[in-house]
Amino acid sequence: MIPEVDIYVGNYTIIDQEVFELWVQGYSVAEAVSVLQQRGELDTWGVSQELVTSDTADHYRTFGMLEKLLLTPTKLAEEWTFQLEPAVQKMVIQKYYEFDDIVIREIIGKKLSGRTRKDLDDVAEKTGVLLRSCRRQFDNVKRIFKLVDEMSGSVVANIQASFLLPTHLAKKYAAIVFIINNRFETSKRKLNYLTFEDFCVCASHMMTSWTTSTTAIPGPPDAAHDDTDLDRDFLIELREFKLLLDREKEHRNVTLSHLRGKIPDRMCSEVEGNFKTYSRGIINIGCALNNSRDLRDFFVDAVERVVDPCRQARWKASELEIFLQVYADAGSALDIMTKKPRGKSDHSLRGTWERYMNTMRVCVSQLYHS
Repeated sequence: MIPEVDIYVGNYTIIDQEVFELWVQGYSVAEAVSVLQQRGELDTWGVSQELVTSDTADHYRTFGMLEKLLLTPTKLAEEWTFQLEPAVQKMVIQKYYEFDDIVIREIIGKKLSGRTRKDLDDVAEKTGVLLRSCRRQFDNVKRIFKLVDEMSGSVVANIQASFLLPTHLAKKYAAIVFIINNRFETSKRKLNYLTFEDFCVCASHMMTSWTTSTTAIPGPPDAAHDDTDLDRDFLIELREFKLLLDREKEHRNVTLSHLRGKIPDRMCSEVEGNFKTYSRGIINIGCALNNSRDLRDFFVDAVERVVDPCRQARWKASELEIFLQVYADAGSALDIMTKKPRGKSDHSLRGTWERYMNTMRVCVSQLYHS
């Protein structure tokens, strides 16, 4: 007697999202089955472990073949072997390119070299993330960086066009590209307390305010605008802030007059007594950013010269934010800010100061919150 067999034939490849996530996270077939068993999948469906193992292994074979297309997501929609619903395409691409912040925190301070990839065992041990997943995340960062590093225009737009990532994820990768491209120091012991989110927030604001993307350059859109390359003319203009050091007393008095009533009297006294420390830390960082070495040490200098003194004075985060805003506004109000930067006639030093301080306020507050 011939047994009855139900056969279903369809165009679309079936992707089990739960199993796909386990594959992305670096679990082996046996490990994935164990996780599914712990979640009660066998009891829910009333199936044997052997059947779940066979099904999971089949999914893993499909994912392994699909991975070649995920390296170039734009080809996924054109592929006939693995036809996926549009919503499923978006899901698998996003899940494949998602990352663990703690892993990326370790990667951004290193070169994207083969040697670094071999040393990811240390990253896996330190973060508790499986080695396979660490390698996937490293390879994704390297692939995206290599492709978009030579492209002009908005790095977020370039990443989205090339890898079909959602905006929030593309922005994170853009910050990674920016940090690596400018070789910012992130590995010093003094910076160990900082998270990837801290660097991401600071990098995003630098990209918005300090790069050539914010410079009005005639020509086609994005022709000479790039939000990964810092605006060198702007960095050179920052040296003009040495003028503020000569007007330090006036700057302090204006700052104090606007601070009173906004923060406790004890903190006003703190500002009055230590204004030179805070102000020179902020100004000297800006004056040195045109130097490549000092630029790379931006985060180290920001912590040592500004954040640490504020910690010692036991500023509350909200008080510090108010001080930085008032300090920036007081600097803008000084008459020397009407001066034109050398060789410039289209803007005053005030514009340069505000462009610098808008980002410094965010960075110092972010680094201090941590």
